[in-house]
Amino acid sequence: MSSEDKPALTILLASPRGFCAGVDRAILIVERAIEKWGAPIYVRHEIVHNRHVVRRLEALGAVFVEELSECPADRPVVFSAHGVPKSVPADAERRNMVFVDATCPLVTKVHVEAQRHFEQGRHIVLIGHAGHPEVVGTLGQLPSGAITLVETLEDVHALAPADSANLAVITQTTLSIEDTAELMAALQRRFPGIATSHKEDICYATTNRQNAVKSLAARADLLLVIGAANSSNSVRLVEVALRAGARQARLIGSADEIQWAWLNASVKTVAITAGASAPEALVQGLIEVLQTRYSASIEYAPGAEESVTFKLPYVLG
Repeated sequence: MSSEDKPALTILLASPRGFCAGVDRAILIVERAIEKWGAPIYVRHEIVHNRHVVRRLEALGAVFVEELSECPADRPVVFSAHGVPKSVPADAERRNMVFVDATCPLVTKVHVEAQRHFEQGRHIVLIGHAGHPEVVGTLGQLPSGAITLVETLEDVHALAPADSANLAVITQTTLSIEDTAELMAALQRRFPGIATSHKEDICYATTNRQNAVKSLAARADLLLVIGAANSSNSVRLVEVALRAGARQARLIGSADEIQWAWLNASVKTVAITAGASAPEALVQGLIEVLQTRYSASIEYAPGAEESVTFKLPYVLG
């Protein structure tokens, strides 16, 4: 099909999108570990929630497992960017294993806050999604029962703490800003003295990507989010887009997952973004596939500039 025969399509490209500083750091940790110690390097849980990233690292010599018990004691192991319960590095130390913690520093900040509140005698309320690795890791920072997880307004209304005057609240870092604000407000209404973080727990990258989607959503006949179904921040981007006025919003792992029925004759504008663990190559691949069927013009939307970087663990030099 010649370019003259292709229907016109405007592609709105969100900014910022894709990898954040914590994801960049976690991937680099695995790469450097392989360089330093050779293959295989074991990684407990997906280093970040993206199969394309995982497959590339597997090709370099990384072996991904779910539990530390699956790792031989004589090979190094890396802990994922989502954070792990304190019991995991303790087990590694007992087995005399070499381990590298790739927990995002912004997740570590939440762990430090939880420890501080606990030491000050407060019961902690954690806003987050049950079963997500970050939540599992945060719950595992303190003794069982020290933290209560809430996911919904119903959970907030059902809270019955032993000492309602001595509470603190922390959050998962990859939540919807609006949903979290709603739960936070409900907690503060029920427990006016509840201690909150000095600085927002939802990370800068999550906030920036959600704001970028909000700025484009109402203009998009279809908004495509590249990311994994188990990636909290990617799933939230779809929800944010629909709430902000996108006519359609879909989560896809890559261009291979496009259903062309989504792009019916009424779709003239497609917005594209990517979750914080999705590589930019997937975005470019999606654009190329759209260009095979459409005469596509690309509009680069302005957005927040990101310059955050995190140091690597000292053991990697």
